[in-house]
Amino acid sequence: MKEILRKVFAQCCLVFLLTISVSAKKVNQVQQDSTNFSATLFDDNQVPLNGIEIKVEKTSSVAFSSKDGIFSIPAKLNDVLLLSLNGHLFYRYKIDDIKKNTIIINSKNVVLKQERDTRLLFGVVTNPINTATSSDAVYTSDVTKLPVTSLNSALTGRLSGLYALQSSGQPGSDGSSLSLRGRNPLLIIDGIPRGLSIINLEEIESVTVLKDALSTAMLGVKGFNGALLITTKRGSKAKQMISFTAQTAFQSSLKQPMALNSYNYAMLYNEAAKNDGLIQPYTQADLTAYATGSDPIGHPDVDWRNQILKKNTRLDQYSLDISGGNDWGRYFVALEHINQSGFFKTSADNTYDTNNKFLSYVIRSNIDLQINSKLSAGVNLLGRILNGNGPGITLTNFGSSTQAILNSLLITPNNAYPVFNPNGSYGTSANFQTNIYGQVVNSGYTANYKRDVLADFFIKRTLNEITEGLWTRAAVSLYSTLSEDIVRSKTFAAFAFNPTTNIYTQYGNNGTQANGNQISSQARSNYMEYKIGYDHQFGENDVSAVVIANRDNLVTGSNLPYTIKGISGRAAYTYNNRYTFETAFAYNGSNYYPPEGDFKFGFFPAVGVSWNVAKENFLINQKWLNGLKLYASYGRNGNDNPGYFSYIQQYFDGAAAYFGSSPGSQTSIFEQPLANPNISFETAKKLNLGIQGSFFNSSLGIKAEYYNNKYADLLMQRGKNSAILGQTFPNENIGKYEYNGWDFNVNWQQQPSKDLGYFIAGNFSIQDSEVIAIDEVDQPFPWMRRTGSQVGQSFGYIADGLFQSQSEILESPKLEGYVAQPGDVRYKDLNGDGLINQFDQTAIGQTKPLLFFGLNLGFQYKSFDFSTLIQGAANRVVYLSGNSEWAFQNNGLGQAWEHNLDRWTPTNLTGTYPRVNVGTNINNYAFSTFWMHSGNYLRIKNIELGYTLPPVLVKRVGLQSTRIFFSGTNLLTLASFDRVDPEVYNGAYPIQRLLNFGINIKL
Repeated sequence: MKEILRKVFAQCCLVFLLTISVSAKKVNQVQQDSTNFSATLFDDNQVPLNGIEIKVEKTSSVAFSSKDGIFSIPAKLNDVLLLSLNGHLFYRYKIDDIKKNTIIINSKNVVLKQERDTRLLFGVVTNPINTATSSDAVYTSDVTKLPVTSLNSALTGRLSGLYALQSSGQPGSDGSSLSLRGRNPLLIIDGIPRGLSIINLEEIESVTVLKDALSTAMLGVKGFNGALLITTKRGSKAKQMISFTAQTAFQSSLKQPMALNSYNYAMLYNEAAKNDGLIQPYTQADLTAYATGSDPIGHPDVDWRNQILKKNTRLDQYSLDISGGNDWGRYFVALEHINQSGFFKTSADNTYDTNNKFLSYVIRSNIDLQINSKLSAGVNLLGRILNGNGPGITLTNFGSSTQAILNSLLITPNNAYPVFNPNGSYGTSANFQTNIYGQVVNSGYTANYKRDVLADFFIKRTLNEITEGLWTRAAVSLYSTLSEDIVRSKTFAAFAFNPTTNIYTQYGNNGTQANGNQISSQARSNYMEYKIGYDHQFGENDVSAVVIANRDNLVTGSNLPYTIKGISGRAAYTYNNRYTFETAFAYNGSNYYPPEGDFKFGFFPAVGVSWNVAKENFLINQKWLNGLKLYASYGRNGNDNPGYFSYIQQYFDGAAAYFGSSPGSQTSIFEQPLANPNISFETAKKLNLGIQGSFFNSSLGIKAEYYNNKYADLLMQRGKNSAILGQTFPNENIGKYEYNGWDFNVNWQQQPSKDLGYFIAGNFSIQDSEVIAIDEVDQPFPWMRRTGSQVGQSFGYIADGLFQSQSEILESPKLEGYVAQPGDVRYKDLNGDGLINQFDQTAIGQTKPLLFFGLNLGFQYKSFDFSTLIQGAANRVVYLSGNSEWAFQNNGLGQAWEHNLDRWTPTNLTGTYPRVNVGTNINNYAFSTFWMHSGNYLRIKNIELGYTLPPVLVKRVGLQSTRIFFSGTNLLTLASFDRVDPEVYNGAYPIQRLLNFGINIKL
């Protein structure tokens, strides 16, 4: 049924496009005497100029630039374009090359006063001209290059200060985790805090990262971690534009653990048993049977990954955008459908899908109305359905079935049991009593259905009749989400077959299907906001100010409402387009504080200054310098993180203290954790210093920033807690962390000829941190102290190679409770007492600042365009452990891996793996540097090659443009330690390599 719906959807889109094509062809016939001039407007900081009115002198032709600066207008060679904003003419441009597609407006010669409301977040202007805030942005063309389902993954390597780590490639859950200068940033969509990272990338106009205290000051108790501002596309005053994109990507998994075949497994297991003084379970006849494959039932050799996983899967994406408008109304409508398949194999015997997959259906509508010359309004609507699917082997929340099967791969050796018995039944053994293939295709299925609905309403009125530049705006937003799990699982029988006796032993039953459902999550929120602002320029003075009152109310599940409310404001003054002073504040708080859920408010101010050095008389005539700005900001941000009414002592039923003389049937009640009536906000004091410049006709751009962020009042449990009390201690505002580092951006772009243009843009970040205070327990030795180390620093033993002989063991310190043997891991005795224990644990892993970077480069030659993104990180480590690293786990029944073959033996003294054991070895598997490896890597994240068909050709069929493109994602990874993927390891769903083909059609 779903396949039929997809086909109907595709056919409807095709009919719609053909209908529009015929209409467009007629319009083109009427306008065939005109030559269209198309270009993109930029300022000298490479920021697209939005809402600029373009007129052709001596004609009536008019156009407006879109948010990414693009416009198209009937004009010919030598025509003069008049550029105006808010009715003020500020630039004249003569068309000396009809094919030129970029116009850069030098801010030395003109002051660009963009409409504040289009670039305003809580009163903070994100345009980098004449502001002291720290912000960077990427636009539609960047975020849509990767065929991914999550915005977080699309931002990898594109913004300085923003570190992305993808820890899973599972469909629907493959989004990267983001860290902005060491903290998890707040996500804001069209000015309102949201939690939607899976959105239609085609509908995104820009993503701006807000880093410093000034840019997030008006967020108040939500500005603590910085923010990502997502601005969606809007319509413009232009003829209707229709864009349709269809693309298909073929996915394949990156590195996964390489399991041993049955012969090597049995051989190595015998060695491990011998090392442990156990009976060797495999005879020479067994080894021969495994080596020759002569007995596939009694001595199976099953490559389970190959048995249940596909080599390639697909990701299909379709998007349709329609935009346009006139003097009284503008619109943007977007539809998207994604179908991402997982890598589990399926069975034709099933009438339902058991594969792990992800589907989404999204529709967005942004409408802007100009009711009269003073009053405007708008409506933003978003609706989406996200469907997930997977095998039905568990009855827990959706998503667990996929990882459960991956875990089965890690604990099931190739010789555990055959896939099928001679009679066609599922094979198994007494030790496992199940069958992985049966889990994948014969355990039913689980499905997840998530629905989101969002509506924003706003109205704005200018108040110029009171004073020039005064305006007011009110907005209301409603959001609702619901996630439901449907579980249709069933059991199946598996049989252990004994070839000698020809007897089948049954495990499990072929049961009927069990049906169940549960609401896994639900929430609703409403947001209200009122602004009053002032923007005016008089002479050489530019003044802007805004005050906002807002209320954000969230209800999650059955919880009581969580409400944040308050006021905030911002004011900025610029003199002579050179000197800017900004200040911002927020006074807000929430209702999760005593007494009795009352509101607790905090005050969070910030200030900033900037100096546009290039405007000074001693530099203004330097042709090589196009822009140079120095800026600084300092402020205090907050974080509201009190927990759910944590100041109230909570009591729960359970087997603890009893009220009565004996347990019997009396009520059992316990209190956990202890209440904290003094809980308050977490705070941060942030310093940001920066320099930004452009040179050589804006071909070269540079930006460098230093930051120092001091976080205080962090909620955490005291390290000096005592277990005597018998209760869990509460979180208290006692922690202090400090983050500091540098962010760099460098770009070069040039167009040597009308047919050729190229660019290269790099970003590089250095991020360090320190634990200032955590109330840790008194440590007897300085190397044990957590205070003074990096935030999140690992502590463990320092490995000092492997013991090579018994004499070496006798001369070395001993691990308490363990008798070492040659081939075991040796550890450093830091306190010199001859024992290895907790007093020898110290900071291990990476202690240097984290480095991460991105390099984006490309060119355009005539109708061809090419771009590539390279990203990576340094000074990081990966810790390998568990079933995917160690041999014979799972009580000695687990899998073993190819790297285990390079173990220490008396004849292989340089082995990279300790001597093998059956099960857990408390010495060798202790948390230590032995299992830590370099996580440094460089990845070709994306390559895209596109070709735009000649306009003469496509216009014959009524189209404006047609672009065909090919892209590859995660094509090549160079890692210091290349046995595993540097981002996904230890058995998680692997990252996918994607080869993508697509077409974009504009009408």
